[in-house]
Amino acid sequence: MKNNSQLMMPREKMLKFGISALTDVELLALFLRTGTRGKDVLTLAKEMLENFGSLYGLLTSEYEQFSGVHGIGVAKFAQLKGIAELARRYYNVRMREESPLLSPEMTREFLQSQLTGEEREIFMVIFLDSQHRVITHSRLFSGTLNHVEVHPREIIREAIKINASALILAHNHPSGCAEPSKADKLITERIIKSCQFMDLRVLDHIVIGRGEYVFFCRTRLDLTRYARSFGIFVCSGLEHIA
Repeated sequence: MKNNSQLMMPREKMLKFGISALTDVELLALFLRTGTRGKDVLTLAKEMLENFGSLYGLLTSEYEQFSGVHGIGVAKFAQLKGIAELARRYYNVRMREESPLLSPEMTREFLQSQLTGEEREIFMVIFLDSQHRVITHSRLFSGTLNHVEVHPREIIREAIKINASALILAHNHPSGCAEPSKADKLITERIIKSCQFMDLRVLDHIVIGRGEYVFFCRTRLDLTRYARSFGIFVCSGLEHIA
């Protein structure tokens, strides 16, 4: 009964002030629902966040890391993995049912939900129609910890197959640093040049790190109204690559 009464505090706070009013500890407690023997759910949530450093660290951890925390077993691990997967699927559905590319922020949130926490470099492409509405998105290439082999012809083949008119490129850096490498810049240039021959527009290339991100807004190219609308962003201290 103690655990249930403790849980009512964040629940009542949510009902009165909205879900965004909850702290990370309270939000985690809301999902966990119960504590462990001798430890209420709020205390458990607080200790878990302290142990893993942040929600990101908690939700991207593996079971081996959980097994070393007293009182946390398979059930709690499964709950947390379920939360992370639910968030990822939510953004997938949102991408299909809404028009998130009206906003750079919503585009970034979607890409972070798909690429954050991956242990290998993944190269994604979002395919759009002539009105810049999402047709589909695809993980076209998968690599190693610090490299992914990207073939422009495969991107173009997929775009033609689904009658896409524009693309948004994205990939992750498992190291956590989102600053683009020389290789990132070169492959972006190659893709843009290859797509120009097929009348395909590359609107942007977004690099996802750990808690940071960089937009490749190449202002010297015609990146359409969508790309120009980004202006100059500062993302976790990193500016656009000019």
